[in-house]
Amino acid sequence: MVDKIFGSMGDLKEGKFVIIDDLPCKVVSIAKSKPGKHGAAKMRIEAIDLFNGTKHTLMKGSDADCEIPIIERKRAQIVTVTGNSAQLMDMTSYETFEVTIPEEMKASVQPGMEMQYMEVMGKRILMRAYETE
Repeated sequence: MVDKIFGSMGDLKEGKFVIIDDLPCKVVSIAKSKPGKHGAAKMRIEAIDLFNGTKHTLMKGSDADCEIPIIERKRAQIVTVTGNSAQLMDMTSYETFEVTIPEEMKASVQPGMEMQYMEVMGKRILMRAYETE
């Protein structure tokens, strides 16, 4: 299974994903410097880690390569909620697994709800709840 691909620094935009220090991050700001007399333009990427919320910075030339994580968005149903974690069942493979509930979702997560989750580099994170009819 491939966890990441290579892309160009110049293709990154705010809201896209990049790997910094072997951690999948979401880009929050990009600063570009003008090319100098003897070199290419430099880029400063600031991004937030998807799993723990820490801030990371990446500085490279705009023509340099960077690593981009492969992200799969999937649906699951919450089976049980215990403290800070929830047991989910994937809606397509029926696999059950446990994830940590993000702080901002703790009040609204209930058994039976359908959730969207992301699978990134072998880890899973809850994203949002689906509206059920």
